Amino acid sequence: MKKTTSILSALFISLLFCGSAAAQDQIAIPLSNPGQPGKLRLGLVRGSISVSGYDGNEVIIRYNNESKKEEEQKVTEDGLRRITNNATGFEVTEDNNEVKINGITPMKEINFDLSVPRNFSLKLSLVNGEDITIENVNGEMEISHINGAVALVNVSGSASVNTVNGDITANFSRVSEGQPMAFTTLNGDIDVTLPDNAQLTAKMRSEWGDIYTDFDMDINRSGTNRNDNSDSGVFKVSINNWIYGDINGGGAEYLFKSMKGDIYIRKK
Repeated sequence: MKKTTSILSALFISLLFCGSAAAQDQIAIPLSNPGQPGKLRLGLVRGSISVSGYDGNEVIIRYNNESKKEEEQKVTEDGLRRITNNATGFEVTEDNNEVKINGITPMKEINFDLSVPRNFSLKLSLVNGEDITIENVNGEMEISHINGAVALVNVSGSASVNTVNGDITANFSRVSEGQPMAFTTLNGDIDVTLPDNAQLTAKMRSEWGDIYTDFDMDINRSGTNRNDNSDSGVFKVSINNWIYGDINGGGAEYLFKSMKGDIYIRKK
C-alpha cells in the first residue's frame, strides 16, 4: 500500500501588519507527489485571488494585507487608547498533492497571488473583493464569486463558474472532451472563447440580454415540455425560454445563463 506523505500537515501563519501597507510575503509548499496533478482549495470573504500556472513542482503562495493606516488614535477620558488589531492568520495543509488554505479571519482583507503547477485543479470562492483571475492552468475548475468578476485566461480542461454581480470571461486553449461546463451570472456578461473544433451542446438563456456566437450552431428553440400522468390525474405543461445549440455535432452540455447581461460564445 502506498504511503501518503503529508509534507506540510499544519502550517499556521500569523501576520501583523502596521502602517499603510505591508510588504508581500511568500511561502513555497512542496507536494507529496511532484510532477503529478494536484488540487488547490481556497475560500475567502474579503480580498482578491489570482492563480497562474508555471513549470514547477511547488505551490507558491504570495500574500499581503491591505489594512489602511489608522487615524490618529484618540485617548478616552480615563486615559485609554484603542489598540489596532490588524493581525491576519491562515493555515495551509498539503496531503497527497491537495493544498488547502483555510482558517482566514472572515473580516480581514487579504490578497493572494498563487502559482501552481500547470496540471492543477482549483476550487476557489470569494465574497467581496476584486476579480478572481486564473491563467495558464490545466484542470477542473470550480469558481464562485459574489461581488466581482471572474476571468480565465489561456486555460485548459473544464470549468464551472458562478458569480452574482460581475462579468465572466473565459478563454480556453483546450477543453476536456465529454466534460460538461457551466457559466452563470446574475448581473453581468458572459464571454467564452472555445477551440473551433470543440464538440458541445450549448444551453443558453438571458432574461434581459442577447446571445451572440460565430460558431455554426444547429439551433433548437423548442421549449415546451408536456407531462400527462393519467394514473394520478395530473396534467402539466411547462414553458421555458432556453435555447439549445449543437456545435460540431453536439456533445457535453455547456450551460450559459445570465439574468441581466449578454452572452458571447466565440471560437478561437
